[in-house]
Amino acid sequence: MLYTALKTIHLLSIIVWIGGMVFAQFFLRPALTHLEAPQRVRLMHDALGRFFNAVLVAAALTLGSGIWMIGRMARQMAQSGVKFNMPLEWIVMSLLGLLMMAIFGHIRFGLYARLSRSVTANDWPAGGAALASIRTWVMVNLAIGVVIVLVTLIGLSV
Repeated sequence: MLYTALKTIHLLSIIVWIGGMVFAQFFLRPALTHLEAPQRVRLMHDALGRFFNAVLVAAALTLGSGIWMIGRMARQMAQSGVKFNMPLEWIVMSLLGLLMMAIFGHIRFGLYARLSRSVTANDWPAGGAALASIRTWVMVNLAIGVVIVLVTLIGLSV
């Protein structure tokens, strides 16, 4: 029962993270192109701030639940006398997931901080540049997230 709950938390957290990136990149940002720079930058700043707070929670839940599920499997196999060999798909998922978290840390604590400073200073060109950097790194993270989903669902043939 606990394993099922943790796997559900793991999947829902990933859905929030990847779904939010898709929404921001392909729906929200293009819909704001008709706004003047001050309105557009402020709105994206506010929306991204809320989203990034949710991703902080989602990333923590994903990491915690993933570590717990891997640890539980390793412990069960050790208790039954079987050597635990983590599947290649899990290794790929784990490493790429950690990379996504590192990239998100750069986005949230580096680029978003730069965006916040530009909004506070009413420096709209700097805000636009910060948003462009955020958009680039979000696309990188989105691509990695899609690879993780594909590897998890389809597997790897080695």
